[in-house]
Amino acid sequence: MKRLTAIVFLFIFLTNAFAQTADDLANYNEPPSSLRGVIEKYRADYGILDRFYSARESANRRARFAQLNAEWLALLSRQKFDALNHDEQIDYLVFENYLKHEQRESARNEKQFAEISALLPFLKTITDLEDARRKLETVDAAKTAALLNELNKIVVQTQKDIDAGKIAKPKQTAANRAARTVDSLRRTLKGWFDFYNAYDPDFTWWNAETYKTLDASLQSYRVFLLDKLVGIRPDDKTTIIGDPIGREALIEELEFEMIPYTPEELVEIANKEFAWCEAEMKKASAAMGYGEDWKRALEAVKQKYVAPGKQPELIKNLAYEAIEFVEKNEFVTVPKAARDGWRMEMMSPERQLVAPFFLGGETILVAYPTSTMTHEQKLMSLRGNNPHFSHAVAHHELIPGHHLQGFMIERYRPYRRQFYTPFWMEGWALYWEFLLWDKGFNKTPEDRVGALFWRMHRCARIIFSLNFHLEKMTPTEAVDFLVERVGHERENALGEVRRSFSGDYGPLYQIAYMIGGLQFYQLHKDLVDTKKMTDRQFHDAILKEGPIPVEMVRSILTKQKLTKDFKTNWRFYNGLK
Repeated sequence: MKRLTAIVFLFIFLTNAFAQTADDLANYNEPPSSLRGVIEKYRADYGILDRFYSARESANRRARFAQLNAEWLALLSRQKFDALNHDEQIDYLVFENYLKHEQRESARNEKQFAEISALLPFLKTITDLEDARRKLETVDAAKTAALLNELNKIVVQTQKDIDAGKIAKPKQTAANRAARTVDSLRRTLKGWFDFYNAYDPDFTWWNAETYKTLDASLQSYRVFLLDKLVGIRPDDKTTIIGDPIGREALIEELEFEMIPYTPEELVEIANKEFAWCEAEMKKASAAMGYGEDWKRALEAVKQKYVAPGKQPELIKNLAYEAIEFVEKNEFVTVPKAARDGWRMEMMSPERQLVAPFFLGGETILVAYPTSTMTHEQKLMSLRGNNPHFSHAVAHHELIPGHHLQGFMIERYRPYRRQFYTPFWMEGWALYWEFLLWDKGFNKTPEDRVGALFWRMHRCARIIFSLNFHLEKMTPTEAVDFLVERVGHERENALGEVRRSFSGDYGPLYQIAYMIGGLQFYQLHKDLVDTKKMTDRQFHDAILKEGPIPVEMVRSILTKQKLTKDFKTNWRFYNGLK
């Protein structure tokens, strides 16, 4: 009897699993774009060149990529646009947009290298060594030893010349860029040295000590640049130096992302949204018994953190609460593999210096205090990752946010990863914070305070990041703004601003959350509120199109007629004059 029961259970399980798979296959349409293969070939070319030219600062690398992008742009231009179907026209426009942006970025990088070239007279020699290694050119151990010895002299002399005023001191931001470049060159040189060292006894005999001396000089020079020109000591954990790109470059980046607003208009949008958040925060504060003193309510919410060791269980519960909410309300399809396949890891103390809150995707990285943190750091992390703050963003990282996005990209349009834009990726996850607010997901005033805190934070990101790149706000002022206007813990505010300006993210990354979210939010009003699509149809369709500019998603869903000279024109925010 037991065996029969087990067989029946297995039959039911396999039947259900097959039914779901069959249903998935029935609903799956192979992307009809003939340009998919073209883009995949470009990705393959790009990938092998990116891996081959491992010296990131190499002029040879930049020249080769310039050639690649020019060749593909020329090939694309020969395509008859009007002969393409709508799906192919979308791919054409985003591919062309991407290639032209790569060309502009290359020109901007050249300009940035020129600004610091006097500080790095040894750069080309180091990158040439790595390029020669990649080409498997025969190495002459004695000659490379002499070259390393000469390089060491140049590094030492450059430092002396700066000290003596023979080399003009650059702007603080340029000097910081030079220091980061020296660090990268050290890694490049180490990779070159390690390839030969010990495997070639003659090379090791000639070069081992000379390499150590040069590496030490480069490290000393990097510290010198940071100390004398940037103003950061080795033990400095608070000073943040960014690299503002200026208004003209911001305009170019906005055009690339298909955002037809000026930086000043976007700051105005952020201020309007911030005002809405403050008004709602006062309502939630009053419901908690604090009247309009919302900062007291915020402080009370921060004190409700769980004990060390309990955060993983909390995040698990919050994740499944969100999943069940969107499934129950038929907002979006959640494939079983995506529902069950996400994982959790704890974030290292080092990572928490730049990411004080959890991050996510298929694996959610949980930020919470570790035993090695100072007492103050522990308290700030506990308070900043309380249950109500976490309630508002666990779904941002997992489902229906980043995890579901990544899962669906791999299933439907993986080739469009080449056109990754944070306005689609982060905007989608932030949009769900808007929608779930409207649908009553945040039931208690404490949860509403948590949700509003993050919404204010997204507004603040637009304000401080754009003003920084417009050179109207310093990183220190940005930290103060987050602490005083949003209510951040200072340590968390430092981490947030450091992350924003460290150079690991593009200049528009931090504005993409709120602005991309507002794009999806308006599109939902246009298509779902007017009954042209259901929630599930709308959200499933977006997920199947991949990470392209949101205006292009709009063009797909509305079947907008496209032309080869398409220009962004969707003014998606109705609150501006």
